[in-house]
Amino acid sequence: MEARLNYFGNPFAGKVLRHINSANKVLEESSLPGTIQELVKIRASQINGCGFCTDMHTKDATAAGETSQRLNLVAAWREATVFTEAERAALEIAEQGTRIADAAGGVSDEAWANATKHFDEEQLVALISLVAVINAYNRINVINQQPAGAYKPGMFG
Repeated sequence: MEARLNYFGNPFAGKVLRHINSANKVLEESSLPGTIQELVKIRASQINGCGFCTDMHTKDATAAGETSQRLNLVAAWREATVFTEAERAALEIAEQGTRIADAAGGVSDEAWANATKHFDEEQLVALISLVAVINAYNRINVINQQPAGAYKPGMFG
């Protein structure tokens, strides 16, 4: 697979990415736990078929100490016993927020109520924003057919 264009080397794309990356940096510094952030990024990327982001975030999670067992079970989190209730609530928001066009009501009241049991208002804002940001990255990479596999943790700063 070869990318359709050199998106990351394009000056105009650089301007766009600077803003998305700034939003991502704010999210990384939020009180939403880093483990949950990586799980959300991985699950949304899996749903969107974004190999580039799935590669990146599984490698970043591994570098941060995440286990291969948990990473291997992200796609089947409902049946897995290795995730906390807070992680499960975040993964549900990630799935429903990513599949927003597939559900008439978007994120269900039940999923939202469950998330409010585990996260304060700042963390909920971060979770919503994280789902939006990772979906933006996924769409850029999927549309451009950005190849996966060459990412090394920390290569983007």
